[in-house]
Amino acid sequence: MAPDSAAVSRGCGARKVVGARHLCRSELDRFRAAAGESGPLLVACTQEAPLFAEIAGAESLPATLAFANIRETAGWSAETNRSGPKMAALIAAAAVDRPVPKAVTLESEGVVLIYGRDAVAIEAGRRLAERLDVSVVLTGSAPIEPPRLTEFPIRRGTVRALKGVLGSFEVVLDGYAAPAPSSRGTLAFGPPRQGAVAKADIVLDLSGGPALVSAADLRAGYLRADPASPAAVAEACLKAGDLVGTFDKPRYIDFRDDLCAHSRSRKVGCRRCLDLCPTGAISPAGDHVAIDAGICAGCGSCAAACPTGAAAYDAPAADATLTRLRAMLTAYRAAGGEWPVMLVHDGRHGADLIDALARYGAGLPANVLPFEIDEVTAAGPELAAAAFAWGASAIRFLTRARPKHDTAGLATTAELAGTLAAGLGYGTGTAAIIATDDPDQLAEALALTPRDRTAEPPSTFVPAGRKRDLMGLAMREMHRVAPMPVDVIALGAGAPLGRVAVDTEGCTLCLACVSACPTGALKDNAERPMLRFDEAACVQCGLCAATCPEKVITLEPRVNFAAFGAPPVVVKEEEPFCCVECGKPFGTRSSIDRVVAKLEGRHWMFSGAHAGRLAFLKMCEDCRVSAVTNAGIDPYATTERPRPRTTEDYLRDREREKRSGSGNDEA
Repeated sequence: MAPDSAAVSRGCGARKVVGARHLCRSELDRFRAAAGESGPLLVACTQEAPLFAEIAGAESLPATLAFANIRETAGWSAETNRSGPKMAALIAAAAVDRPVPKAVTLESEGVVLIYGRDAVAIEAGRRLAERLDVSVVLTGSAPIEPPRLTEFPIRRGTVRALKGVLGSFEVVLDGYAAPAPSSRGTLAFGPPRQGAVAKADIVLDLSGGPALVSAADLRAGYLRADPASPAAVAEACLKAGDLVGTFDKPRYIDFRDDLCAHSRSRKVGCRRCLDLCPTGAISPAGDHVAIDAGICAGCGSCAAACPTGAAAYDAPAADATLTRLRAMLTAYRAAGGEWPVMLVHDGRHGADLIDALARYGAGLPANVLPFEIDEVTAAGPELAAAAFAWGASAIRFLTRARPKHDTAGLATTAELAGTLAAGLGYGTGTAAIIATDDPDQLAEALALTPRDRTAEPPSTFVPAGRKRDLMGLAMREMHRVAPMPVDVIALGAGAPLGRVAVDTEGCTLCLACVSACPTGALKDNAERPMLRFDEAACVQCGLCAATCPEKVITLEPRVNFAAFGAPPVVVKEEEPFCCVECGKPFGTRSSIDRVVAKLEGRHWMFSGAHAGRLAFLKMCEDCRVSAVTNAGIDPYATTERPRPRTTEDYLRDREREKRSGSGNDEA
């Protein structure tokens, strides 16, 4: 390992940089001297972080400590002599404060429901009875020997539905029956009933069947083990015994229902989060969706896909993540680094793979900057666009070969980023997913990363705002510094950007689309019959197309960089029709003329002696009521209205036609 203090000094700007070779042992006094000064102190070593923290605490040293890993991520590498700029980037990113995420509290009083198929479930109940409030529900027909002592309730039943999370499970059971106390050789159960509801804090599933909830490994309080494996059952019982008390888990998603574009007037629009959520934490709730923070496992797919920013990842927030990314790329370039490749990974699988590659392989290339986030699936288009704008030559998302979270949303993000990069001249193959559990395969994939074009000079914008604002800002800056900028790039179906194409010939300017649009992308004009469109605000939710009565609206996914910051464009405008009495505009001339033409001479209320009533159609709502009232007109007090045609009329006419036809034949 060859630390490059000079490169770190160039990359970290005004910060004081002190080099060391054995800080945790022979040079420990140098740490004490630095920590003796108040203010932030970052130590480029994570292995000995407990030692440094212990000394600082024991000796009441005033510095605020932070740590960065430059050994496994940069120093242990076949290219260590060229890793100085990367070390500067890693240190600069680690110096950025990472806010503590908000928490949601789960409370468990230790009520456990054990769902099993045989005596294994009863034995598990005996293990837990001293620590937990146990109930056992048996499924299947295996004979069960009655216990000599009734330590806990035993029932028979089949789970129809399970919902909830640690501390608040609700189980719906069919075939629910209690055993007879007089059971002798085997438990004899009484008459069953359907739809019985049981409450529990913990559910221990020893049924051996399919999981009772989606993404079972991610549901707090739901434990599952193979009943044929004593070791697995014992481990599950140990975990269940510890689930008593109050527990805090991160509140991963900051949700604002007023920004949600799920539905309007019972018309469904955006379903991106519902389709991607692996745990079932998201459900429709009227015009918006609802996110159960207890069930949410933090994959972040909903936030990455949400086009309006209603669902925003908050562990940490997007602007905090982009601030670290900016610090990393800015320091790398300042220290003399070239062709930076962002390797986005999580702190478990990704960090372990990088560690293995450093210890047993060639390590990461000098231009590959590992960027750790809580969940890779939470990475959205704003992160990729910002990376290119700040000078990255490529971006790679590192996932497991068998991801625990569905990566469909991440694939969409990578595809969108790649399309933008290719369209703006950054090159092809610049955004991709590396799905592997093998460090050698990771090294091979990184070695094939193309070196094409980067932003020269890169942007320096400062990230601020919620996700949708950040995405627009990052894309604008990516376009501004692009090697080959173009104004419009076509995108794939489902993209969160685009325009609505309106067949203006069929549009009647009813403005139902304006009422349905959740983002204000479609607008009217209070002064004139007009439909306007703000493409920068369109999220391609489809509510306008679903609401349009004439079905003249279609979606066109694309990004139009010229639309960012531009005023809305006029889609259709017509001459207003003014009231013939007061002169107030109240509709379009074409619509009034069309209604008059359809009714004139064709409807009994507006024909013959009543043709004068057509003037009422040319009045505004106030003048029309006044004119009808003053004239004493009752539309139902006219000559006899035409009698409706009945079945008898139809049959009589058919008989008359037959007779007439028969006479012609004889002639």
